[in-house]
Amino acid sequence: MSGIRPGDRVTLHYRLVCGGQQIVSTFDAAPETFSVGGGDIDPRLEWLLHGLEAGAHETWQLDPEQAFGRHNPDMIKRLPRDEFPPGMEPVPEHQVDFPLPNGQTLTATIVDVDADAVKLDFNHPLAGLPVEFEVRILAVEQG
Repeated sequence: MSGIRPGDRVTLHYRLVCGGQQIVSTFDAAPETFSVGGGDIDPRLEWLLHGLEAGAHETWQLDPEQAFGRHNPDMIKRLPRDEFPPGMEPVPEHQVDFPLPNGQTLTATIVDVDADAVKLDFNHPLAGLPVEFEVRILAVEQG
């Protein structure tokens, strides 16, 4: 076996922990299945899976660059309120999805709201933070 590589379908359990707080985990729920290279997992985490085989159980301590990158102040934008999605009341600390022409969405966190504009942070919510990433590989189907 050569382990996980691009194009393979992988079934796994995973957990993300940040600052001692569990952010997400499938260990007490149904496992996730995804295609390697299909865009379902952040590529900075996905590359860690390359070469692992079914049965592997790994945990990594990742600094911000290895996980979701540094917080980039250039990714904080002001959007005029009249360009905010209709019917949606902007609330600070809530997340909002913006549809892209290719069918994907871009998620932003609402930072501030005033009479004229909504301040949005397009950084990943865990950008700039170290995280722990744990996986247990259940199955690998070669692609």
